[in-house]
Amino acid sequence: MIEVPLLLLAGVAAGLVGSTAGLASLVSYPALLLAGLPPLAANVTNTVALLGVTAGTAAGSRPELTGQGARMRRLVPVAAAGGALGCVLLLALPSTTFEGVVPFLVAGAALLLLVQPRVQQLRPGRWSARNPLVLAAVFLVGVYGGYFGAAAGVLMLALTELLHAQSLARNNALKNMLTGAANTVAAVGFAVFGPVDWWAALALGVGCVVGGRLGPPVVRRVDPRYLRVVVAVAGLALAVRLFLAR
Repeated sequence: MIEVPLLLLAGVAAGLVGSTAGLASLVSYPALLLAGLPPLAANVTNTVALLGVTAGTAAGSRPELTGQGARMRRLVPVAAAGGALGCVLLLALPSTTFEGVVPFLVAGAALLLLVQPRVQQLRPGRWSARNPLVLAAVFLVGVYGGYFGAAAGVLMLALTELLHAQSLARNNALKNMLTGAANTVAAVGFAVFGPVDWWAALALGVGCVVGGRLGPPVVRRVDPRYLRVVVAVAGLALAVRLFLAR
């Protein structure tokens, strides 16, 4: 009973971080580990719970998503296909493989969060969403999102910034839908075949809906630099802890 309110709070924080910085898993995944779940179960439970972030951000980003229907119809299926492959890889490979690489995935996600502002310096419009290299990049980010997910949002935001000369808020909303597509497909696979802890997923997911709904207004008004640094430092500390505990 103590863990449920903690997971709710962690879900709210994950929703905020995911919808603004693209790193929900750096908050939600450690919370599930603290709740006592083993790494593989924590990862699949986390993916299911993060459906709440997708639902919340979709509701909160309607102004930014207006007029982006054609882009989503072109890119969402590609990201979803990548998420499906990521799900298959996680379930097919031995759990020890995931436990061995997860400290490095967390550390890489934290470092990517620190360099995220550089994506805003990219010159947009140089690449077309029909370019095979762009589609391959979206697919690969989807694979990573289905396998683990932390920092998938950072990578996807970099792609949307490169593709579209529009505001960061609009590119961030598009990013949320693409990573959400990959996560949704993976979550369905994990729900059927994975060791999901449903009580933990429910508590975390409810919080994610709230945090995801609050995130888009935050993007419009708040400078996320301080949040980015705090989450990145916490992620690096978690990576060290996971590496030493192997």
